[in-house]
Amino acid sequence: MTPSTQTLPSASQIPDISGVEFGTSAEGFPVARVDDAAYAMLPARDGTHHLAMAWFVRRPLPELVRADFFGHSGQLADEAAFRAKVFEQAEHAREKHDLGRREISFHAHTPWGLSQGATVFAEGVVCHSTAGHGGFHLSTERNAKVDRRLRTTNGWYEEDVEWAIVALTFPDLFTTFERRSAEQAIKDSWPDAWEAISGAVLEAGQSREKDRRAFQSRHVGDWIVISAIRSNHHGGIVEVIATPGGNRDQGADERRFLVPSAEYTVGPLGFVVDPVRHAIYEGPSSFDGWER
Repeated sequence: MTPSTQTLPSASQIPDISGVEFGTSAEGFPVARVDDAAYAMLPARDGTHHLAMAWFVRRPLPELVRADFFGHSGQLADEAAFRAKVFEQAEHAREKHDLGRREISFHAHTPWGLSQGATVFAEGVVCHSTAGHGGFHLSTERNAKVDRRLRTTNGWYEEDVEWAIVALTFPDLFTTFERRSAEQAIKDSWPDAWEAISGAVLEAGQSREKDRRAFQSRHVGDWIVISAIRSNHHGGIVEVIATPGGNRDQGADERRFLVPSAEYTVGPLGFVVDPVRHAIYEGPSSFDGWER
């Protein structure tokens, strides 16, 4: 007997009660909308994909194009990973709304300039925005609750990384997504404090700073690249400048090496020169102003 077949609905046709709208753009890549934000799974030249977003784009999803989106919010393995990221953002938006944060006009002086506006997370927990930067200010009472290993003396916490200290201290004021991001930020930047507070030991790959220390310890005497450029004098070659242990201090011993382009793949912690394969180079340089 020939098995019966049926046409299954596409992902964009499946009704979704979460408030997330999925679809396909005019150029064929997956897109989604959550409230006033749109998201896209953009392809790259090397076959990978990454998450990008757009604000206040009102056109229907099938009319959106790559030029509508900006940013690189992390790589995506496949469309399932894209959908998971979009649902994560939808959850974040709902929780953020439920927290009831208040936007106020506030012209206080901050370490980054005059505040142009502020968000009140709770009494004594205020996030300021300035022309170029921003961050949290905690009242004296609130700041006293921050673990001494992470506490600032003035109660100011900048928005790039230190905000995570505020989220770690007052988790009830932040969304699930923000708490996850804050936890990883603390692990990456202050692993010693995290281990002391949590009682857990961070393994390899769980902390950027701890991994960096281990890398430097393993390669303290090795030549690590601090600058690289495609060679104008040798085809298929990258000319690199390296120092012992990747030391960037003025006066550090610097040497040039030639590395085949196919080999030059820089990981998150740097490229280690192999003097057996990568010979010291003293010829014409592609670096402007290079002096021996």
